[in-house]
Amino acid sequence: MNNIQEILEYNQTFVESKEYEKYTAGKFPTKKMVIITCMDTRLVELLPKAMNLKNGDVKIIKNAGAIISQPFGSVMRSVLVALYELGADEVVVVGHKECGMASLHAETMIGHMLERGVSEEVLSTLENSGIRLTKWLRGFDSVEEGVKHTVEVIKKHPLLPPNAPVHGLVIDPHTGKLDLVADGYSV
Repeated sequence: MNNIQEILEYNQTFVESKEYEKYTAGKFPTKKMVIITCMDTRLVELLPKAMNLKNGDVKIIKNAGAIISQPFGSVMRSVLVALYELGADEVVVVGHKECGMASLHAETMIGHMLERGVSEEVLSTLENSGIRLTKWLRGFDSVEEGVKHTVEVIKKHPLLPPNAPVHGLVIDPHTGKLDLVADGYSV
């Protein structure tokens, strides 16, 4: 059985037994927060538990490294939608120790792309079109600096509500301990 078949089989039982009822929540975050965090598998359950969050408390956006690399990209658009349309009042960026983005090397990843079937021609075409893969695929040197950078991108965004606090935290993926690296209340 493949993963999708397994998921659908489980889902049928989940729905038939009404397991979903314990997760009932509204679409507006009760804690009025939007969180940008990493897609790391260790954070799926740990982050909400470590922050005392339950279903419906916050909007959570996940991507590699909790990084906003483009101020007018989809992650920032999602932050603005949460702030203007879904009732969030503040933003929290949560990075984590041992993040894979801290050790991401563009050249290595490009090598993996070639191994998995992306052609040299495609890579060349992208480069000739002005897309610098080695720049686009770079990570960061320090998780704390990565979080602070994303906090600054958000704070400087021309469409951010003027008084919206933007915070930065780093979580330990082993213990759940949170460290504050940017306090959005102290401006």
